[in-house]
This record gives sequence, C-alpha cells and structure tokens, in this order.
Amino acid sequence: MSQQMSQHFDAIVIGTGQGGGPLAVKLAESGRRTAVIERHLFGGTCVNVGCTPTKTYVASARAAHVARHAGDYGVIVEGEVRVDLARVKARKDGVIAESREGMEKWLRNTPGVAVFNGHGRFTGPHSISVTGADGHQQALDADAIFINTGTRATVPEVDGLAGVSHLTNSTILELTELPEHLAIVGGSYIALEFAQMFRRFGSRVTVLVRGDRVLAREDKDFAVQVQKVLSREGVEFLFNTEASKLEPAGKGIRITLKDQTQDQASIEASHLLFATGRTPNTDDLGLEQAGIALNKHGLIDVDGRLRTRTEGVWALGDVNGRGAFTHTSYNDYEIIASNVVDGEARSVDSRIMCYAVFVDPPFARVGMSETEIRKDGRRALIATMPMSRVGRARERGETDGFMKVLVDAETKKILGAGMLGIEADEAIHTFIDIMNADAPYTRLQRAMHIHPTVSELIPTLLGMLEPLK
Repeated sequence: MSQQMSQHFDAIVIGTGQGGGPLAVKLAESGRRTAVIERHLFGGTCVNVGCTPTKTYVASARAAHVARHAGDYGVIVEGEVRVDLARVKARKDGVIAESREGMEKWLRNTPGVAVFNGHGRFTGPHSISVTGADGHQQALDADAIFINTGTRATVPEVDGLAGVSHLTNSTILELTELPEHLAIVGGSYIALEFAQMFRRFGSRVTVLVRGDRVLAREDKDFAVQVQKVLSREGVEFLFNTEASKLEPAGKGIRITLKDQTQDQASIEASHLLFATGRTPNTDDLGLEQAGIALNKHGLIDVDGRLRTRTEGVWALGDVNGRGAFTHTSYNDYEIIASNVVDGEARSVDSRIMCYAVFVDPPFARVGMSETEIRKDGRRALIATMPMSRVGRARERGETDGFMKVLVDAETKKILGAGMLGIEADEAIHTFIDIMNADAPYTRLQRAMHIHPTVSELIPTLLGMLEPLK
C-alpha cells in the first residue's frame, strides 16, 4: 500500500467528552484549523453512560418512591405503584439522543472543525492515524494534540465470569425488564446509586462490599448514614466479602462468597452488576510512539497546566488522574483554553475538589474531609447539624442526614464541608464559592440567606464551630 499523505491541522482533539467537544470549538473559533476524532458516541461518558442516563433513572426512581409515600402527605394514590422499565429506558434514550446529537451537530457545523469518525492512534509525537469502522485509515498531524479519551467500566477477574452474563454501568441501562434480584459488586458511588434506583423500581437488591462499610473514602459518619437510608428502603448489604466464583443457576447466577464469616456461603441472583471502578482508555492509543508513558494506574501524568511529558500534547478529563467527574473534565477544558487560546496562566493545582453522590438524599462534599484533617494534624474548628433542624427538610418530610464544616483555627478559612440531606448537591455550592473566593468563614456566617431554604442554616452551622478534639 502506498504511503498516505498526512492532513495537517493546527490542533487535534481525540475524544468528544465534556472537555474535548468544547475545546475543539474554542480552538477553531480562535482561528486554529482543528480536527476532532470520535471512535464511537459523541458526548463521552457523561452523556451516553454516565450522568445523563443515570440521573434520568434517578428521577424515575424518585417519582416511584414519592408516589408510594404519597399517603404520608395526604395524597391518595389508588392501586399498586409499578415501574415500566422499558418506558423508563425510552425516556432516558430520548434525553441522551438530544445531548449526543446536539454535540455532534455543534462540532460538524462549527467552521474550522473537521470531524473524523474512527479510532485514533499516535504514530509519532504529533501524528495520528485514524482507522474507520470499515478499516480505512487516514493520517493526520498537528502542532498541538489534546487527549480526551475517557474511561470504561472495570470488570474484575472472577472464576467463572466467562460462563455467566453480567452487567456494567453501561449495559444495565439497556435492560427493558426489571431484574428480580440484582446483585451489585462494589460499595462506592456508582454501586449505591444503582442499588437505590433499582430497589425503588421494584427489584430486590443485594450489595457485596469488600470492606466493612460503603463509601470507604468518606468520613464514617456520612457513610453509615447513607447505608442506613438505603437499608431502610430494603437494600441488602453483605460486608467484608467478595465474589470468588460465578456459575449459572437456573435463569440466574450463583455467586460464591469469598469471606466465609457470612451466614451464607453463596447467594443467587437474576442479574449481576459490577460497579468496581473505571479503566482509562489509554491502552490502545499508541502513546509509546509519542514518548508518553502511563503511570501504574494506566493514567497519563500531567503538570498543573495539563501538559504531558511530550511538548505539544495535553491530556484532559478522566485520563489524567486529576479528577474523574464531568465538572473536572469541563474545568480541564477551561484551564487549557485559558492557557492555550487566551494567553493566561491557569493551573489545575489550585482547584478545590468537590463532588456529589446522587443517592436520595444526596451526599455532597468539598475540600478536605474530617478524616483527612485529623490525619494532617492541623488545628481546626468543626460544627455539625442534623437536617432535622432545617425547615425546608421538615416541611418536605425528608429529614435524613446532617451537615458538617471544618475551619482552619488560625486563618478562619474553610478547609472542607460535607452535606448529606435534601438538596445537599445544590446547597454545597455555598461552601464551594466562599472557599474559591478565599474568604474567611465569617463572610459566609454573616450573610443573609433566603427563608425557607437549606442554605439558610449554613450561617447558623458556622456559628456552632468548636475546636476539633
């Protein structure tokens, strides 16, 4: 086959996730001729198998939950509340399609952007080969290349895995019939969100947790409260256990448990979901051709400006280990765009981490946890308040959870905050904003908030600070 002529661009973006798509447009609008490569679905993880579909499922699950408890509010709902998973899926597919098609249309209609469908691999530090679904290859090169290839679900090696059907966070979204009994391996964010939503849909749910509690990276008090809420709704938990062997059992799966301290050596389920983390999509990019080595986690190391070790190559989104959320990916785009296009000098090193777990009620956190502050050994102030003190929570009949804030005793700056409760995923931004403003907690404590809201109790919470013992 003859040597193919390479098409030259000013910039190449590999992947159209929440950072890659906007970056391609920003680069093109700045006058840079830009190529964007997408091998599968436009919009990345968030749009297709992450935030967008799961939060539509969370909304359906909450609607079912509220309907079942309508009588508590004096509202009469006649008959059994049932969930039609096929209709839930259809609604989800519609929401996804709107976002996915919007991203693709935006890219294709932006002057200066050339879209290539296929798998991109480095053939040199600044050259890429794109292989289409039909095997046709195209050669591209650019002075600047941006990697935004995201992650995929991790499925651990378990004896018998090949002989049984199993689900990931992606494939479970394609079910049209409710599982009779859903077993979930994992105890973190994805596992808990799916556990609650499918329990509310009507499935029996059992969660297999390797450690002695869920949300192992969070403060124990928050983790215990989340577990209590889900247990009260009927989610079953098995702790200190792992799936050691899988085999068919009737129409379902028999899962042999590794830890024999449990009352039972095995369980049977109709469906099995692995929610055990994410694997970076970096293993088939030909990064060695660009002089880029992966770290032990399969991630691409970057500096504060998200530059890799190879000049002219950046990595943004889940593949760089600087955050694994849609909002961190988008912020990566903003930082790169500011530095490359606008001539600024922004760094990810100054970013204050924040995120939420979208169980109901949601758990949200910013900055350092109490556990991290105690380990750090610094002098701090702490305050906690149960959500039962919040008027909005009482009025809505949803008083589960509490809020916690920690402050540096010397600087009076907020070190971190966590909230588990109604609208915590919104109210946490009160803390996020004051921390990013680098203002003392007193600025927030003395602010006047609107009644009746969740945020109005945050100044009261700050008035309860006392030394961390």
